[in-house]
Amino acid sequence: MRIVLDACVLYPTVMREVLLGAAKKGAFDPIWSARLLEEWRRAAVRHGKDQAQVAGVEIALLKANWPKAEIASVHVENLWLPDENDIHVLETAITAEAGAILTVNIKDFPTRVLSNHSILRRDPDNFLVEFAQEHPNAMIDVANEIKHAAELHSGEPKDIRKLLKRTGLPRLGKLLATQS
Repeated sequence: MRIVLDACVLYPTVMREVLLGAAKKGAFDPIWSARLLEEWRRAAVRHGKDQAQVAGVEIALLKANWPKAEIASVHVENLWLPDENDIHVLETAITAEAGAILTVNIKDFPTRVLSNHSILRRDPDNFLVEFAQEHPNAMIDVANEIKHAAELHSGEPKDIRKLLKRTGLPRLGKLLATQS
């Protein structure tokens, strides 16, 4: 299934890496637009000017690793969402013929509006828990890679449950902690 990744799941880094790790394991085909990547960059800048450069490098790597994921969305007339600044996300999903939008902004993507376009709104934690239940070894591999990268970056041991909880994936963290 093709799934649009909203900017709020592309940044923070750990959530993005878990989602893309699951995508590499076959959970879904990720989709985004240039505008979504730019939103990610702007969100990073709020955490410090140096973060814009970090985001720029991460975005370049993302594009290199997922060359078919970025699409140019087409304007669709008469779309409505509670936040008009999110209409481009829905346009991206419609253009890509995506089955879902992964977002933590539940109120901004009403189910009844998305269903008119045969698109689901999915919460990343629930989505990843479902995938982990169906493919536990794949998600354990992803979690181990994330944990290892976090430990290399910080120089300290990391607890996967705490790491995932902090990034907005508490159910996945709990599930993986019991499976490891």
